[in-house]
This record gives sequence, C-alpha cells and structure tokens, in this order.
Amino acid sequence: MRPRRLKNEINVVPYIDVMLVLLVIFMVTAPMMTTASIDLPSVGKAAQPPAEALQVVVRTGDRLSLLVPGGSERKVSPSELSEAILAAQEKNPELAVVIAGDPKVRYEAVLKVMDELQNKQVKRIGLLVQLADK
Repeated sequence: MRPRRLKNEINVVPYIDVMLVLLVIFMVTAPMMTTASIDLPSVGKAAQPPAEALQVVVRTGDRLSLLVPGGSERKVSPSELSEAILAAQEKNPELAVVIAGDPKVRYEAVLKVMDELQNKQVKRIGLLVQLADK
C-alpha cells in the first residue's frame, strides 16, 4: 500500500459555504433594519424663555454668534464667548443664557459650548427648543 501524500493546499469550499450563508442572512435582514435619525428636540409644553436673555447660536463649522437683548448679533470665537457673557452678567446677574443650535449642527458642538460656559461658572444656562406642531 502506498503512503498517503500530504497536500499543501487549504480547502476553501467550507469557507465559501459559510460566506454564502452569511451573505444570504445579511441580504434578508438588511431591509428589516431601521435607520436612526436624530432631530432637534421639540417639546409640547415648555416654560416661557426669559424676556431678556443672551442667546448663543451654534452654527455649522464651529461658528458662534452672540445675540444681546436689544442689540445686534455679533460673531465670537469660543474663547471670547465666555468672557463676553461673564461681562454681561456682571452688569445684570439675573441675565439668562440660552443656547440655540442650527438644525444641521452636531449636538456635540452644542454640548461643547455648554460645557465651556459651565466651566467658566456662567449662571442660568438653558437650551432653546422648538415647540411641537399641534
């Protein structure tokens, strides 16, 4: 009897079978998956925003604008933002700060502005929300 000769090849047939089974599973389950979309928060009933408030507008590209009550809009850098708000709150300590985000801006950018203001000990920070359509 002849000794059996060893092959130096990998048998790929089982791997192809497994790959085809996985492909079929993914093709069947892919249409069933729902995609997540995150919208701006909207509320049905929100507290009225303060009559006078500094409004920080976060726009795409990390651009910030500061709206002073009774004044105009001015563009500020993140480092200038907290200084301008603290200066305005020195004159009126009860002046609230409201952060508004552009619908296309990432929520992370809004949180970064909020964290920066909290680290600089800015008081009365809130988020501006859209009222839900009834």
